[in-house]
Formats: sequence, C-alpha cells, structure tokens
Amino acid sequence: MSAKIRLQRHGSKKRPFYFIVVADSRSPRDGKFIQKLGTYNPLTVPATIQLDRQKALEWLSKGATPTDTVRRILSFKGVLYLKHLLRGVKLGLFDDATAMEKFTKWSAEHDAQVRKRQEEASRQRRSRRPMPGRRPEKRAEGSGSEG
Repeated sequence: MSAKIRLQRHGSKKRPFYFIVVADSRSPRDGKFIQKLGTYNPLTVPATIQLDRQKALEWLSKGATPTDTVRRILSFKGVLYLKHLLRGVKLGLFDDATAMEKFTKWSAEHDAQVRKRQEEASRQRRSRRPMPGRRPEKRAEGSGSEG
C-alpha cells in the first residue's frame, strides 16, 4: 500500500475548503483516509493553513508522498525544511540542537513575512472600501442644455 498526503475537498459549490489527509493512493479523492493532518482554506487572504507538523513529518519519514499542492503547503509550513534538517542530523553533518536553532530562526523570519503580507492585504481591503459616513457623489443627470 502506498500512502499519499493529499487534499480532501469539503465545502459547497464554489466555496472550497480542504482537509489535508493521509490516504491510500487507490482510494477516491473524498473517500476513506488513514489520518487527518490539518485543514486548508484557500478563500481567505492569505490562505489559512492549520497543520500538525509532527504528524506530517512522521508520515513523510514513513514514505508517504505528497501531491503537488500539499508539497507546496508543507514547504510553506516548514515541514520539508525540518525533514531536510533532520536528514542532516542523521548523516552527522550537525547536531540536533543546531538543527532546531536553524529551524526556529527560519520560522521567525517566515512568520514575520506572513504577518507583513496579512497587513498589506488588510490595508488594500480598507482602501477599496468606501469611507464610513461619506455618501457617494451624485453625478449630473444632463450635460448642458435640455431640450
């Protein structure tokens, strides 16, 4: 049995919401799964991702292959970088403490970038919104002489 880490669609028509699950590669997209790892909501700006890093790392080490979209999500959340660092520890390139230090440094920088993107998105939303208390200007009905 080959396991895949993939998205399982939920939500109504044109309002997608996904569970990130580990499933047998032969099972249907929204069918039976082995374990739920998290959720992904692409409708929010930026997309909302909740993921259990330890479970995802455990399944990757067992040999589960992620789909393309899930690979990007795991990369965004730092799971693939953590796997890379732990492989370096296993090969003896550096110790566990150094690996965790590198990961926490990366995580802090990444969180700062995500916060910055969220602030920019909210600023753009506010600028597009009409100001409260101001009425839209009325346009002139006719131009010049009538008649």
